[in-house]
Amino acid sequence: MTSVRLRLLILALAPLIVLMPLLLLLGMTRWTSDYDKVLIANVESDLKIASQYLSRLRAKTGDELNAVTASVEFNTWLDRPEDERARYFDETRDRLGLTFLYYLPADQVAQAGAIWPVIAQAAAGEGSAQIDIMASDTLAGLSPQIAETARIPLIATPAAVPTTRAVEDRGMVIHAASPITLNGQRGVLVGGILLNRNLDFIDTINDLVYAHAGAAGARQGTATLFLDDVRISTNVRLFEDVRALGTRVSAEVRKAVLSEGRIWLDRAFVVNDWYISGYLPITDSFGDRVGMLYVGFLEAPFNVAKRDAFLWMMAAFAAVLILSAPVFLWMARGIFAPLERMTQVINRVGQGDLSARIGHVGARGEIGEVAQHLDGLLEQVQDRDLRLRAWNEELNKRVDQRTAELSEANAKLEQTFRQLVMSEKLASIGEITAGVAHEINNPVAVILGNVDVIRQTLGEEAAPVRTELDLIDKQVSRIEAIVGKLLKFAAPSDFADHQQQVDLAPVVRDCLVLVDHLISQHQITVTCQFDTVPPVRVDTGEVQQVIVNLVVNAVQAMGDGGQLTLRLHPDPRGGAALVVQDSGPGVPEDQLGSVFDPFFTTKRGEGTGLGLSISQTLIQRAGGLISVRNRDGGGAEFTVWLPER
Repeated sequence: MTSVRLRLLILALAPLIVLMPLLLLLGMTRWTSDYDKVLIANVESDLKIASQYLSRLRAKTGDELNAVTASVEFNTWLDRPEDERARYFDETRDRLGLTFLYYLPADQVAQAGAIWPVIAQAAAGEGSAQIDIMASDTLAGLSPQIAETARIPLIATPAAVPTTRAVEDRGMVIHAASPITLNGQRGVLVGGILLNRNLDFIDTINDLVYAHAGAAGARQGTATLFLDDVRISTNVRLFEDVRALGTRVSAEVRKAVLSEGRIWLDRAFVVNDWYISGYLPITDSFGDRVGMLYVGFLEAPFNVAKRDAFLWMMAAFAAVLILSAPVFLWMARGIFAPLERMTQVINRVGQGDLSARIGHVGARGEIGEVAQHLDGLLEQVQDRDLRLRAWNEELNKRVDQRTAELSEANAKLEQTFRQLVMSEKLASIGEITAGVAHEINNPVAVILGNVDVIRQTLGEEAAPVRTELDLIDKQVSRIEAIVGKLLKFAAPSDFADHQQQVDLAPVVRDCLVLVDHLISQHQITVTCQFDTVPPVRVDTGEVQQVIVNLVVNAVQAMGDGGQLTLRLHPDPRGGAALVVQDSGPGVPEDQLGSVFDPFFTTKRGEGTGLGLSISQTLIQRAGGLISVRNRDGGGAEFTVWLPER
């Protein structure tokens, strides 16, 4: 995106192209969410109406049955012959709209009350009406026709819970019972309404909830009564004129409503389409969830309304965009050309053409002033460029002269440094010499003593002096090792190459051997903590000189008795770090910044003050660093870091 025109167009149209669609999307999303909430609120209200109707029907059945038992007429009919009493019961059943109606004498009430809570409650003197589920044989005992009416073949439903049942032969009934107490009569009047295939019941609910179904803009609603998860009464169509009796609810709805006892208020797939649905669990007289009451309306018309609203909004936005874009282009045309000329001139200047100029752009206002100022700045740049070139030539001559002088001074400094290193090394060798003499005396004494033993005991058989001969070999080997280490320290260049890959742990141990006499003389306790570290590239002799110098300084600072700790560990910066800690008085805080200065020393009348300075130089030459601090518990701590190369 190098075009100024393109950038300005994007800058001008971005709010319209990006921000407006985003706001439109957010607005439509919020509107859709609120719209869906309204739909859910509607179906919730519908479900309450349906539930109230079922409750009212159940209460009405109980009240009507109580009115019958309380009437004098009913009690007079109980005393009449069986055929007359049966005719009266049939007429009363039809008048009340009941499916069954029968009389339980007092001697049968207890047995029936043990089975049905409503009868037990009536036996206690209080009439009631509840939802109950009756098995097929119970319905057949009332009437074979009732049992046949309740029988509904199951229809395979894809989303339902799998089942091996082929038919639902149980019946859901509004089960009512009323006590009989007039004229000395005792017993219970039992009646009920079978809800299986009760289309009047479900159509009444649908008419109450969706009174204007099918009208323009009205909700196309349905209602269903479930026994367990089977539709036993519904106006949902399987086909055009076939109700979906025997189909089953989805496993998801069944789990939420029947298993968990929740009211479902959401979209759901009902038989063959999506509905905004409400499902209410139904409990029987035992308190068990035995079915569901459903109301819902088609989702499709509302989806179409939402889609149409969205398309209208998008069309309106597109119209605004099409009409406004040419206006933006016309207004921006006077800006594009001058800016593009400025861009071209700046590119030429960037490529080295300092003579490029914008000239007259024909634009008024700020853009024309910017073009004039830019030409003035280019004039100044070109003039300063000429002067800078002249100054650069003069500066190069002076730099060449100063470089030659610095090279000569550096050569002299290098020579002086080598002399200082040699002086410090000779001083270190003087310290070590006493230790070498001490280390050699003991093996020589052992050798001499065992030679006397050999002379006294050696005969034809050498077995008695085998131990002494082995000891002589070990001590001679020790002398050779000490002498070898001394030679490596005194002249490392004779034994190894400079800047080689070095494992620091053996080097540190060798240095401890070299200064063991000094450590023993001052009764210093040494602790070594060596972790696995990567090898570093350094001159072995130089790093030996540094370690010996640090250890000797630590021993001298502690005097007689003390704790010397050497730790070797990987460094977060890479490479390895050697830490030398002592238990001495430490370095005065005001002198910490000067310990690496040449000729600085804390040993009054001793040393040259060059040891730490040279050590620092040697480590820096290897790419490392030496640092010092005072420990919180007392004593000084020197850290030598060497990088891995």
